Amino acid sequence: MNSNELQACEDEIKSLEEEIKTLTEEYEHSQHQSMAYTDAEIMETMKLLRKEPEEELKQSESSPDQETQLNLLEADLSFLMKLTGIFFTHYSRKLAGKNGSKTIQSYRLSGNCQPISFQLEFKLMEESQMNRNVSAIVTDLNIIIACDTYCDLSKLVSRVEEDGNLLLFFRSLTCISECCEHRKRTFAHFKNKYPDIVVLPEGLYGDYMILRSTQLPGFELMIVWKIQVDEKGTITPILDLLNKIPLQGAIADRFASDAPCCFRSLLHVVGIQASIETVIRSISKGK
Repeated sequence: MNSNELQACEDEIKSLEEEIKTLTEEYEHSQHQSMAYTDAEIMETMKLLRKEPEEELKQSESSPDQETQLNLLEADLSFLMKLTGIFFTHYSRKLAGKNGSKTIQSYRLSGNCQPISFQLEFKLMEESQMNRNVSAIVTDLNIIIACDTYCDLSKLVSRVEEDGNLLLFFRSLTCISECCEHRKRTFAHFKNKYPDIVVLPEGLYGDYMILRSTQLPGFELMIVWKIQVDEKGTITPILDLLNKIPLQGAIADRFASDAPCCFRSLLHVVGIQASIETVIRSISKGK
């Protein structure tokens, strides 16, 4: 190292020493000033500092613009819930982590869609660029379903939890509820129209109805109406006709084997309601 470089280093060291000395004096001066205030004065100042933001927040919360915006949001939410049939009864969110542009939020949702109740827990990882969300990934999804409609949703729930596909879940939930309500309305219609023939052991939300003949004691037919849901959310109504015939013989055996096939054929031709109507009219006449 030559003499010029050595002199430059010495000058730099001297400059740093002077800067440290100045900062030390400023720190000691500020400490002395703070000690001049009593504890009561310091606490009063802190209260004032906290009070000002609270007053500003109250003023902003009570501002007409924000109240109007809140009312509009509540109206939009109410409209969406009525439109989809999905009603939320609980919602919570908390920050689970943040790393640079990535934010992880933990969510808890619960609600119902007509006869189906649900609870969801999941994490949402969002990545933002230039104050805009560019991606959102659902992880750690856990779904609990309480369904009184005798509908097996296990395949759908497993697929949704695996893929984190909330859109598939809510879309399927709406369709499933509509199918369950259609079955319920159909059962109620025939129970009201034929109260002496139609029996609903499991109530309106059950998956079968019993038809008892008023002409042939002990003669019963059972119409089973299952709602099948696959892992893709595809919904298929499965109907079948079972029988309980006290008679023995060739005629009874032939009826037992032919009736389910005829019923399934009717379903393809005239639909569910007309097929059930045909069966009820047949046994009400003792045919």
